Amino acid sequence: MNDITNKQRAFLSGLAVNEKAILELGKSTVTPEFTAALDEALEKRELVKITVLKNCDLEIGEAASTLAARTKSKVVRVIGRKIVFYRPAKKPVIVLPKG
Repeated sequence: MNDITNKQRAFLSGLAVNEKAILELGKSTVTPEFTAALDEALEKRELVKITVLKNCDLEIGEAASTLAARTKSKVVRVIGRKIVFYRPAKKPVIVLPKG
């Protein structure tokens, strides 16, 4: 997947504003099970918000880049302790704006 543009990132951020975080990354950090859960959620929803708990050993940026690489997704935004990921499904539901 190509990088997303600033316009597309802004569009996805707007969609994610009202979404609740569906996964919490805690002390166990980035386990294969957590990665699989995020991967499955991305396949179903395309846009997923997670919360990084205070007891997580990883820095938020490091957790975001690690999870994005493992799930072949893009980090849309990191706000506080929340990370928003995007990956189009095999049959995409979210239509990104051009450019």
